[in-house]
Amino acid sequence: MLEKKMEGINTNKVIEEFEASTKDAGGVQRETLKKILEENGSAEYLQNLGLNGKTDPESFKSCVPLVTHEDLEAYIHRIAEGDSSSILTGKPILDMSLSSGTTQGKRKFVPFNDELMENTLQIFRTSFAFRNREFPLEEGKSLQFVYSSKPGKTKGGLGAGTATTNLFRNSKYKSGMKAIQFQGCSPDEVIFGPDFHQSLYCHLLCGLLFREEIQSVFSTFAHSIVLAFRRFEQVWEELCNDIRDGELSSRVTALPVRMAMQKLLRPNPELADLIYKKCSGLSNWYGLIPELFPNAKYIYGIMTGSMEPYLKKLRHYAGELPLMSADYGSSEGWIAANVNPKLPPEMATFAVLPNIGYFEFIPLQDNAECMYKEPKPVDLTEVKIGEDYEIVVTNFAGLYRYRLGDVVRVMGFHNSTPELKFVCRRNLILSINIDKNTEKDLQLSVEEAGKLLAEEKLEVVDFSSLVDVSTDPGRYVIFLEISGEASEEVLQECCNCLDRSFVDAGYVSSRKVKAIGPLELRVVWRGTFLKILEHYLGLGTVVSQFKTPRCVGPMNIKVQQILCNNVAKTYFSTAF
Repeated sequence: MLEKKMEGINTNKVIEEFEASTKDAGGVQRETLKKILEENGSAEYLQNLGLNGKTDPESFKSCVPLVTHEDLEAYIHRIAEGDSSSILTGKPILDMSLSSGTTQGKRKFVPFNDELMENTLQIFRTSFAFRNREFPLEEGKSLQFVYSSKPGKTKGGLGAGTATTNLFRNSKYKSGMKAIQFQGCSPDEVIFGPDFHQSLYCHLLCGLLFREEIQSVFSTFAHSIVLAFRRFEQVWEELCNDIRDGELSSRVTALPVRMAMQKLLRPNPELADLIYKKCSGLSNWYGLIPELFPNAKYIYGIMTGSMEPYLKKLRHYAGELPLMSADYGSSEGWIAANVNPKLPPEMATFAVLPNIGYFEFIPLQDNAECMYKEPKPVDLTEVKIGEDYEIVVTNFAGLYRYRLGDVVRVMGFHNSTPELKFVCRRNLILSINIDKNTEKDLQLSVEEAGKLLAEEKLEVVDFSSLVDVSTDPGRYVIFLEISGEASEEVLQECCNCLDRSFVDAGYVSSRKVKAIGPLELRVVWRGTFLKILEHYLGLGTVVSQFKTPRCVGPMNIKVQQILCNNVAKTYFSTAF
């Protein structure tokens, strides 16, 4: 039934519905909150707060406090243990999403239900409608670097998987993707394969086998796409051999994956020769993606925030092919859609869908910092252009006035709903004294150092940081993985450049009076950040959910150990 209903969605109708809801975003927000509270008014959590059936925003805000995940952990734990009473929601929660844990170093359970699934499909339909208006797709397939972890169970028997796993395994997902011409070219056995490396190899092989049909290239995060084509550089000849002989490489050992792939393979020496010739003719792999997939219209995935450092490499692979940033959300649910697909990822904005949750915004007065004195939250339509806010979410899955921890900037309005730009995670900060440097500040500093390496035809593969307070005074430590060997002089200048590029007034003044010690650059061996990825895969994270930890906190001991145990060279800044 669902497949028939959704097949060939009317994109004009989707856009009309979006336009209508955003013209009266304030009214839609009140109705959305009313619906959430009517559906979940019997929940123990809301009953204990004395809401007593009230559904208006004023009563809601006066009764229900702002919370973090830590405040709700006891309630979520009871649900995960199998308590089926109305704890956070009116209807029982049957599934939990697991966050990646790459931000905090600790994975957390987040309730997931059918309403969140419907919100996901609505976000996908909305952004597709705007995207397809600008870049219409033809009949074909999408090369999707997506991976699903093995679904687990909580102690109480609830389904437990990553947010992406909950999507991919939901019966509505496939029909929803078919409706927006977003069907992957890889068999399910590859997506749900037990080994990421084998699945990645098979994704690449499937893409080549269907190269003429590929209309788009996708992964949840830009990092996964870059990772895939870095791997392609290493295995392309082996892939050509598989296509030429019609036999799958022995590197793929998982039997269900082998069987599914073998059904697709036939000896095809002409295709193998064509791919070999195209790869051999490239200069340093520039324009690899359009060369392999001549009918691809764009590359799509989350490319903002911690993904921005990968854009330079992704553009190298993409050549002239457009990059498009996917929608804005989190493990807790979706928030906003990209309705301006022509904007480059660095300028991408996301329009809040006013009917998928109730949203509040805590004003952050000082744009240069991400730790602020706290004013009262304002409503969706009360935000001001150019101002920064922390998002507070109330959703259909039991999160009420939940602080997401994301800082966003209001760039404009689409009708009466704000268009947001992601700025940083509020709690990811390098700070020792009066200094406060965000993940974005770190990224800008690394970009400046990267320019020095680029002059030597080298690049930053990945990076991270921590605050070292074991010495007095404490100092910033930056870890860089570099694509090749750089001279001592260049690396020392990179170290100085990193130090100088933190322009936060508190940092500069503290460095000048030696209240913060010289920045330390630690160059790590090639493959170090893959070891960090492997560590998180071992914990159950999937590649398509992985984000490199940029500021490694003191509790994230294992990642600290991986970084510190793989240091090849160390330099101290002489910039101040």
